Amino acid sequence: METSRRTILTAAAATGLAAAAVGTSGTAYAWHGRGPVREVFGRMPDGTKVHRWTLANGGTRMKVLSYGGIVQSLETPDRHGRMVNVSLGFDNLDDYLGATAFFGALIGRYGNRIAGGRFTLDGRTHRLSVNDGENSLHGGAQGFDKRVWDVEPFADASGVGLVLRYVSEDGEMGYPGTLRVKVTYTLTAGGDWRIDYAATTDKATVVNLTNHTYYNLAGEGSGTVLDHELRLAAGRYTPTDAGLIPTGELAGVAGTPFDFRRAKTIGEDIRSGHAQLVTAKGFDHNWVLDKGITRTPEPFASLRDPGSGRTMTIATTEPGVQFYSGNFLDGTLTGPSGRTYRQSDGLCLETQHFPDSPNQPSFPSTVLRPGEVYRSSTVHSFTAR
Repeated sequence: METSRRTILTAAAATGLAAAAVGTSGTAYAWHGRGPVREVFGRMPDGTKVHRWTLANGGTRMKVLSYGGIVQSLETPDRHGRMVNVSLGFDNLDDYLGATAFFGALIGRYGNRIAGGRFTLDGRTHRLSVNDGENSLHGGAQGFDKRVWDVEPFADASGVGLVLRYVSEDGEMGYPGTLRVKVTYTLTAGGDWRIDYAATTDKATVVNLTNHTYYNLAGEGSGTVLDHELRLAAGRYTPTDAGLIPTGELAGVAGTPFDFRRAKTIGEDIRSGHAQLVTAKGFDHNWVLDKGITRTPEPFASLRDPGSGRTMTIATTEPGVQFYSGNFLDGTLTGPSGRTYRQSDGLCLETQHFPDSPNQPSFPSTVLRPGEVYRSSTVHSFTAR
Protein backbone atom coordinates (compact mmCIF):
# COMPACT_ATOMS: atom_id res chain seq x y z
CA MET A 1 0.00 0.00 0.00
CA GLU A 2 1.43 3.33 -1.02
CA THR A 3 2.20 6.27 1.23
CA SER A 4 -0.76 8.27 -0.08
CA ARG A 5 -3.10 5.67 1.46
CA ARG A 6 -1.35 5.58 4.83
CA THR A 7 -1.22 7.83 7.84
CA ILE A 8 2.48 8.60 8.26
CA LEU A 9 3.48 9.13 11.87
CA THR A 10 6.50 10.62 13.57
CA ALA A 11 7.53 10.44 17.21
CA ALA A 12 5.90 13.82 17.80
CA ALA A 13 2.65 12.87 16.06
CA ALA A 14 2.15 9.41 17.54
CA THR A 15 -0.89 9.62 19.81
CA GLY A 16 -3.99 7.86 20.92
CA LEU A 17 -3.22 4.45 22.41
CA ALA A 18 -1.82 3.46 25.79
CA ALA A 19 -0.63 -0.15 25.76
CA ALA A 20 -0.23 -1.56 29.27
CA ALA A 21 2.32 -4.34 29.71
CA VAL A 22 4.62 -5.94 32.22
CA GLY A 23 8.36 -5.44 31.86
CA THR A 24 11.05 -8.12 31.97
CA SER A 25 11.59 -7.34 35.65
CA GLY A 26 7.92 -8.11 36.33
CA THR A 27 6.99 -4.45 36.94
CA ALA A 28 4.16 -2.79 35.06
CA TYR A 29 4.74 0.02 32.61
CA ALA A 30 2.67 1.91 30.06
CA TRP A 31 3.75 2.56 26.51
CA HIS A 32 1.93 5.50 24.90
CA GLY A 33 1.56 6.05 21.20
CA ARG A 34 -0.51 4.61 18.37
CA GLY A 35 2.24 4.61 15.80
CA PRO A 36 5.92 3.76 15.61
CA VAL A 37 8.25 6.05 17.58
CA ARG A 38 11.77 6.84 16.37
CA GLU A 39 15.01 7.45 18.28
CA VAL A 40 18.70 7.52 17.37
CA PHE A 41 20.32 4.16 18.18
CA GLY A 42 23.85 4.96 17.02
CA ARG A 43 26.00 6.07 14.11
CA MET A 44 27.76 4.20 11.36
CA PRO A 45 31.55 4.68 10.99
CA ASP A 46 30.84 7.29 8.27
CA GLY A 47 28.52 9.22 10.60
CA THR A 48 25.22 7.98 9.15
CA LYS A 49 22.53 7.86 11.84
CA VAL A 50 20.95 4.52 12.67
CA HIS A 51 17.43 4.84 14.06
CA ARG A 52 15.45 2.51 16.24
CA TRP A 53 11.69 2.34 15.79
CA THR A 54 9.37 1.10 18.54
CA LEU A 55 5.91 -0.14 17.63
CA ALA A 56 3.19 -1.98 19.53
CA ASN A 57 -0.18 -3.46 18.69
CA GLY A 58 -2.41 -6.29 19.84
CA GLY A 59 -0.23 -7.18 22.79
CA THR A 60 3.02 -7.46 20.79
CA ARG A 61 5.80 -4.91 21.00
CA MET A 62 8.89 -4.75 18.81
CA LYS A 63 11.92 -2.58 18.17
CA VAL A 64 13.44 -2.38 14.69
CA LEU A 65 16.69 -0.80 13.51
CA SER A 66 17.20 0.98 10.20
CA TYR A 67 20.54 -0.86 10.08
CA GLY A 68 19.86 -4.22 8.46
CA GLY A 69 16.12 -3.99 9.15
CA ILE A 70 17.10 -5.72 12.40
CA VAL A 71 14.45 -6.79 14.86
CA GLN A 72 16.29 -5.77 18.01
CA SER A 73 13.57 -7.00 20.36
CA LEU A 74 10.21 -8.73 20.10
CA GLU A 75 8.07 -8.80 23.24
CA THR A 76 5.06 -11.05 23.80
CA PRO A 77 3.15 -12.06 26.96
CA ASP A 78 3.32 -15.42 28.71
CA ARG A 79 0.31 -17.25 30.16
CA HIS A 80 0.26 -14.79 33.06
CA GLY A 81 0.51 -11.70 30.87
CA ARG A 82 4.16 -11.04 31.64
CA MET A 83 6.02 -9.49 28.69
CA VAL A 84 9.57 -10.50 27.81
CA ASN A 85 11.79 -10.12 24.77
CA VAL A 86 11.81 -13.45 22.91
CA SER A 87 14.47 -12.55 20.32
CA LEU A 88 18.26 -12.56 20.60
CA GLY A 89 20.35 -9.48 19.83
CA PHE A 90 22.40 -6.64 21.28
CA ASP A 91 21.80 -3.38 23.13
CA ASN A 92 24.25 -1.32 21.05
CA LEU A 93 25.15 -0.73 17.41
CA ASP A 94 28.85 -1.59 17.70
CA ASP A 95 28.06 -5.19 18.58
CA TYR A 96 25.79 -5.51 15.55
CA LEU A 97 28.51 -4.04 13.33
CA GLY A 98 31.06 -6.56 14.58
CA ALA A 99 28.98 -9.74 14.79
CA THR A 100 28.40 -12.32 12.05
CA ALA A 101 25.38 -14.04 13.63
CA PHE A 102 22.79 -12.07 11.59
CA PHE A 103 20.64 -11.47 14.71
CA GLY A 104 17.17 -10.28 13.64
CA ALA A 105 18.33 -9.07 10.22
CA LEU A 106 16.78 -8.82 6.78
CA ILE A 107 18.73 -11.17 4.52
CA GLY A 108 19.45 -10.64 0.83
CA ARG A 109 20.02 -10.65 -2.01
CA TYR A 110 20.07 -14.37 -1.44
CA GLY A 111 19.23 -16.00 1.87
CA ASN A 112 21.28 -19.06 2.72
CA ARG A 113 24.20 -20.53 0.74
CA ILE A 114 25.23 -20.50 -2.90
CA ALA A 115 27.87 -23.12 -3.67
CA GLY A 116 31.30 -21.89 -4.69
CA GLY A 117 30.07 -18.30 -4.64
CA ARG A 118 28.95 -18.50 -8.25
CA PHE A 119 25.98 -19.27 -10.47
CA THR A 120 25.22 -19.21 -14.20
CA LEU A 121 22.19 -17.37 -15.57
CA ASP A 122 21.33 -17.04 -19.26
CA GLY A 123 24.76 -18.38 -20.18
CA ARG A 124 26.75 -15.94 -18.06
CA THR A 125 28.57 -16.94 -14.87
CA HIS A 126 28.38 -14.52 -11.96
CA ARG A 127 30.97 -14.64 -9.18
CA LEU A 128 29.70 -13.56 -5.80
CA SER A 129 31.19 -12.32 -2.56
CA VAL A 130 32.46 -15.38 -0.66
CA ASN A 131 32.08 -15.29 3.14
CA ASP A 132 31.49 -18.89 4.26
CA GLY A 133 34.50 -20.92 3.28
CA GLU A 134 34.28 -21.14 -0.49
CA ASN A 135 30.56 -20.37 -0.49
CA SER A 136 28.47 -17.20 -0.46
CA LEU A 137 26.19 -16.93 2.59
CA HIS A 138 23.22 -14.58 3.07
CA GLY A 139 24.17 -12.24 0.22
CA GLY A 140 27.92 -12.04 0.86
CA ALA A 141 30.24 -10.07 3.11
CA GLN A 142 28.13 -6.89 2.83
CA GLY A 143 24.62 -8.25 2.38
CA PHE A 144 21.34 -6.48 3.09
CA ASP A 145 21.85 -7.15 6.80
CA LYS A 146 24.75 -4.65 6.79
CA ARG A 147 23.01 -1.82 4.93
CA VAL A 148 21.13 1.17 6.31
CA TRP A 149 17.57 1.05 4.99
CA ASP A 150 15.18 3.91 4.34
CA VAL A 151 12.27 3.56 6.78
CA GLU A 152 8.75 5.01 6.74
CA PRO A 153 6.30 4.35 9.60
CA PHE A 154 2.58 3.87 9.05
CA ALA A 155 -0.68 3.20 10.82
CA ASP A 156 -3.69 2.07 8.80
CA ALA A 157 -6.41 -0.57 8.69
CA SER A 158 -3.81 -3.36 8.46
CA GLY A 159 -2.12 -2.31 11.71
CA VAL A 160 0.99 -0.34 12.60
CA GLY A 161 4.36 -0.89 11.03
CA LEU A 162 7.32 0.12 8.95
CA VAL A 163 8.08 0.18 5.24
CA LEU A 164 11.79 -0.46 4.64
CA ARG A 165 13.38 0.28 1.27
CA TYR A 166 16.81 -0.41 -0.16
CA VAL A 167 18.27 -0.18 -3.67
CA SER A 168 20.93 -2.78 -4.40
CA GLU A 169 23.00 -1.54 -7.33
CA ASP A 170 23.95 -3.67 -10.33
CA GLY A 171 27.01 -5.74 -9.40
CA GLU A 172 26.67 -5.36 -5.63
CA MET A 173 28.25 -8.45 -4.04
CA GLY A 174 28.48 -9.83 -7.60
CA TYR A 175 24.74 -9.98 -8.30
CA PRO A 176 23.45 -8.70 -11.64
CA GLY A 177 20.78 -6.01 -11.97
CA THR A 178 19.70 -3.04 -9.92
CA LEU A 179 17.30 -4.52 -7.39
CA ARG A 180 14.72 -2.27 -5.72
CA VAL A 181 13.55 -3.86 -2.49
CA LYS A 182 10.56 -3.03 -0.29
CA VAL A 183 9.93 -4.88 2.95
CA THR A 184 6.92 -4.15 5.16
CA TYR A 185 6.79 -5.08 8.84
CA THR A 186 3.24 -4.95 10.22
CA LEU A 187 1.93 -5.55 13.73
CA THR A 188 -1.76 -6.35 13.36
CA ALA A 189 -4.59 -5.66 15.77
CA GLY A 190 -4.33 -9.30 16.82
CA GLY A 191 -0.64 -8.96 17.65
CA ASP A 192 0.63 -10.85 14.60
CA TRP A 193 3.95 -9.84 13.06
CA ARG A 194 3.63 -9.91 9.27
CA ILE A 195 6.50 -9.49 6.80
CA ASP A 196 5.77 -8.67 3.15
CA TYR A 197 8.68 -8.67 0.73
CA ALA A 198 8.66 -7.15 -2.77
CA ALA A 199 11.42 -6.50 -5.31
CA THR A 200 11.94 -5.54 -8.95
CA THR A 201 15.02 -5.65 -11.16
CA ASP A 202 16.27 -4.15 -14.43
CA LYS A 203 18.31 -7.28 -15.34
CA ALA A 204 17.75 -10.96 -14.81
CA THR A 205 18.97 -11.90 -11.32
CA VAL A 206 18.27 -14.27 -8.43
CA VAL A 207 16.46 -13.27 -5.24
CA ASN A 208 15.70 -15.08 -1.97
CA LEU A 209 14.76 -12.76 0.89
CA THR A 210 14.16 -13.76 4.51
CA ASN A 211 14.47 -12.64 8.12
CA HIS A 212 17.05 -14.10 10.51
CA THR A 213 15.50 -13.55 13.94
CA TYR A 214 16.68 -15.95 16.66
CA TYR A 215 13.85 -17.00 18.99
CA ASN A 216 13.79 -18.14 22.58
CA LEU A 217 10.18 -18.15 23.75
CA ALA A 218 11.26 -18.42 27.39
CA GLY A 219 12.98 -15.05 27.00
CA GLU A 220 16.24 -13.66 25.70
CA GLY A 221 19.17 -14.83 27.80
CA SER A 222 17.12 -17.50 29.61
CA GLY A 223 19.18 -20.45 28.38
CA THR A 224 18.59 -23.32 26.00
CA VAL A 225 15.73 -23.85 23.52
CA LEU A 226 16.25 -27.62 23.46
CA ASP A 227 13.09 -28.04 25.56
CA HIS A 228 10.99 -26.05 23.07
CA GLU A 229 8.45 -28.15 21.18
CA LEU A 230 8.53 -27.79 17.38
CA ARG A 231 6.15 -28.98 14.71
CA LEU A 232 6.87 -28.65 10.98
CA ALA A 233 4.41 -29.67 8.26
CA ALA A 234 7.17 -31.05 6.05
CA GLY A 235 7.67 -34.64 4.93
CA ARG A 236 10.99 -33.97 3.18
CA TYR A 237 14.20 -32.04 3.71
CA THR A 238 17.32 -31.28 1.68
CA PRO A 239 20.41 -33.13 2.96
CA THR A 240 23.72 -31.27 2.68
CA ASP A 241 27.36 -31.99 2.00
CA ALA A 242 30.25 -31.09 4.31
CA GLY A 243 29.94 -27.43 3.29
CA LEU A 244 26.20 -27.38 4.18
CA ILE A 245 25.29 -27.17 0.48
CA PRO A 246 22.25 -29.24 -0.57
CA THR A 247 23.14 -32.41 -2.45
CA GLY A 248 20.02 -32.03 -4.61
CA GLU A 249 18.18 -34.88 -2.92
CA LEU A 250 14.73 -34.36 -1.39
CA ALA A 251 14.91 -36.93 1.38
CA GLY A 252 12.01 -38.22 3.40
CA VAL A 253 11.96 -37.37 7.10
CA ALA A 254 10.19 -40.57 8.20
CA GLY A 255 12.32 -42.56 10.61
CA THR A 256 14.92 -39.79 10.98
CA PRO A 257 15.64 -37.02 13.52
CA PHE A 258 14.28 -34.60 10.89
CA ASP A 259 10.70 -35.74 11.40
CA PHE A 260 8.85 -32.91 13.16
CA ARG A 261 5.46 -33.68 11.63
CA ARG A 262 4.29 -34.33 15.17
CA ALA A 263 5.51 -31.85 17.76
CA LYS A 264 8.58 -32.95 19.71
CA THR A 265 11.27 -31.21 21.69
CA ILE A 266 14.22 -29.95 19.71
CA GLY A 267 16.57 -31.77 22.06
CA GLU A 268 14.92 -35.16 21.58
CA ASP A 269 17.06 -36.22 18.61
CA ILE A 270 19.64 -33.48 18.19
CA ARG A 271 22.44 -35.64 19.63
CA SER A 272 21.32 -38.86 17.96
CA GLY A 273 24.55 -39.19 15.98
CA HIS A 274 22.82 -38.92 12.60
CA ALA A 275 25.49 -38.06 10.03
CA GLN A 276 23.67 -34.92 8.88
CA LEU A 277 23.48 -33.60 12.46
CA VAL A 278 27.14 -34.35 13.08
CA THR A 279 28.15 -32.40 9.96
CA ALA A 280 26.02 -29.36 10.85
CA LYS A 281 26.61 -29.62 14.64
CA GLY A 282 22.85 -29.75 15.02
CA PHE A 283 19.92 -28.76 12.82
CA ASP A 284 20.86 -26.35 10.00
CA HIS A 285 18.79 -27.64 7.11
CA ASN A 286 16.04 -26.69 4.71
CA TRP A 287 12.69 -28.43 5.14
CA VAL A 288 10.51 -28.86 2.04
CA LEU A 289 7.07 -27.67 3.14
CA ASP A 290 4.17 -29.94 2.22
CA LYS A 291 2.08 -26.96 1.12
CA GLY A 292 4.56 -25.82 -1.55
CA ILE A 293 4.49 -22.27 -2.93
CA THR A 294 1.19 -20.53 -2.16
CA ARG A 295 -0.37 -17.21 -3.12
CA THR A 296 -1.23 -16.34 0.47
CA PRO A 297 0.54 -17.38 3.69
CA GLU A 298 -0.41 -20.85 4.90
CA PRO A 299 0.58 -22.23 8.33
CA PHE A 300 3.40 -24.77 8.48
CA ALA A 301 5.06 -24.48 11.91
CA SER A 302 4.38 -24.12 15.59
CA LEU A 303 6.96 -23.55 18.31
CA ARG A 304 6.02 -23.81 22.00
CA ASP A 305 7.84 -23.14 25.26
CA PRO A 306 6.11 -25.27 27.93
CA GLY A 307 7.46 -23.18 30.80
CA SER A 308 5.96 -19.84 29.74
CA GLY A 309 3.10 -21.25 27.69
CA ARG A 310 4.11 -19.11 24.70
CA THR A 311 3.41 -20.53 21.26
CA MET A 312 4.49 -19.02 17.96
CA THR A 313 2.81 -20.24 14.78
CA ILE A 314 4.20 -19.30 11.37
CA ALA A 315 2.48 -19.09 7.98
CA THR A 316 4.23 -18.33 4.70
CA THR A 317 3.94 -18.27 0.92
CA GLU A 318 7.41 -19.83 0.63
CA PRO A 319 8.14 -23.51 -0.22
CA GLY A 320 10.85 -24.03 2.42
CA VAL A 321 12.12 -23.13 5.86
CA GLN A 322 15.63 -23.23 7.26
CA PHE A 323 15.51 -24.53 10.81
CA TYR A 324 18.77 -23.55 12.51
CA SER A 325 19.26 -24.62 16.12
CA GLY A 326 21.89 -22.02 17.02
CA ASN A 327 24.75 -24.47 16.57
CA PHE A 328 27.51 -21.88 16.23
CA LEU A 329 26.65 -19.74 19.25
CA ASP A 330 29.78 -20.28 21.33
CA GLY A 331 29.60 -18.00 24.36
CA THR A 332 31.49 -15.11 22.77
CA LEU A 333 28.39 -12.91 22.26
CA THR A 334 26.48 -11.18 25.05
CA GLY A 335 22.86 -10.07 24.80
CA PRO A 336 21.03 -7.12 26.39
CA SER A 337 20.29 -9.27 29.44
CA GLY A 338 24.04 -9.38 30.15
CA ARG A 339 24.07 -13.15 29.60
CA THR A 340 26.23 -14.84 26.98
CA TYR A 341 24.73 -16.88 24.15
CA ARG A 342 25.78 -20.51 24.04
CA GLN A 343 24.92 -23.27 21.60
CA SER A 344 21.14 -23.68 21.18
CA ASP A 345 20.26 -20.61 23.27
CA GLY A 346 18.15 -19.49 20.29
CA LEU A 347 16.79 -20.89 17.04
CA CYS A 348 15.85 -19.57 13.60
CA LEU A 349 12.97 -20.51 11.32
CA GLU A 350 13.84 -18.71 8.08
CA THR A 351 11.14 -18.96 5.40
CA GLN A 352 12.74 -19.24 1.98
CA HIS A 353 13.26 -20.85 -1.38
CA PHE A 354 15.84 -23.59 -1.14
CA PRO A 355 19.57 -22.99 -0.61
CA ASP A 356 21.74 -23.05 -3.74
CA SER A 357 18.69 -23.02 -6.02
CA PRO A 358 20.58 -21.09 -8.75
CA ASN A 359 22.81 -24.17 -9.11
CA GLN A 360 20.08 -26.77 -8.61
CA PRO A 361 17.77 -26.94 -11.66
CA SER A 362 15.37 -29.33 -9.91
CA PHE A 363 14.68 -26.83 -7.10
CA PRO A 364 11.99 -24.11 -7.40
CA SER A 365 13.43 -21.20 -9.39
CA THR A 366 14.66 -18.02 -7.68
CA VAL A 367 15.17 -16.12 -10.97
CA LEU A 368 13.62 -12.64 -11.21
CA ARG A 369 13.42 -10.88 -14.58
CA PRO A 370 12.62 -7.31 -15.64
CA GLY A 371 8.89 -6.67 -15.61
CA GLU A 372 8.28 -9.23 -12.86
CA VAL A 373 7.68 -8.53 -9.18
CA TYR A 374 9.18 -10.74 -6.49
CA ARG A 375 6.68 -11.23 -3.68
CA SER A 376 6.83 -13.24 -0.47
CA SER A 377 4.92 -13.04 2.82
CA THR A 378 5.37 -14.59 6.26
CA VAL A 379 3.17 -14.18 9.35
CA HIS A 380 4.17 -14.90 12.96
CA SER A 381 1.31 -15.31 15.44
CA PHE A 382 1.68 -15.47 19.22
CA THR A 383 -0.51 -17.06 21.89
CA ALA A 384 0.03 -18.19 25.48
CA ARG A 385 -1.81 -20.69 27.64
